[in-house]
Amino acid sequence: MRAILLILILGVVALIAAISLGLVDFTQTRGAKPPTLQAQDGTIRAVPGQTPAFEVETGSVGVGQRETNVAAQVGPVRGQTTVAVPTVEVRRPADPQANAAQ
Repeated sequence: MRAILLILILGVVALIAAISLGLVDFTQTRGAKPPTLQAQDGTIRAVPGQTPAFEVETGSVGVGQRETNVAAQVGPVRGQTTVAVPTVEVRRPADPQANAAQ
């Protein structure tokens, strides 16, 4: 039970961090309407409501590598050598208002 609670707490914290860093963007595209009841001539008729709709845009993460020179000492000889180092790029979602203006 504690493990499930810990996982839920970590999930909520991760979602809050993603929203605050701008990696997730929620836009409401359709509002909610509650259902209504109508009574006429002794009958009750229910008119369904409408659920809200949201558009969710998420950022992306790119992983790659690049070449870089580092100082290395191989035995008694010092010199420069080229090695591949990993790179990580975090891209935020595109601004929907900027896309609409174009």
